[in-house]
Amino acid sequence: MHTWIMYDIVNDRARTRIAKYCKQAGLYRVQYSVFLGTISAEEKDVLELQIAQEIDEETDKVYIFPMGPSAMRQTVCLGQALDKKLVTDQIKALFF
Repeated sequence: MHTWIMYDIVNDRARTRIAKYCKQAGLYRVQYSVFLGTISAEEKDVLELQIAQEIDEETDKVYIFPMGPSAMRQTVCLGQALDKKLVTDQIKALFF
């Protein structure tokens, strides 16, 4: 499933670890605190647990949005937006 993860984390170390977890899960950074990619439901659950352990629920905000293929096709990217084909795994590699 395509999954968006957006966050606003106060603590620098926690924010860095969350970015690391997102990258390890195979998500692509599309903005400083926004990741997108295709992960399984199990990978999403693991990532959710990892993030939950890092955040301070009094100050931090995290949004995890699973998105089906039809909704992903309807997304609109303007300006210097992400390469939708890369984050939806339509392109497996840019270099050989």
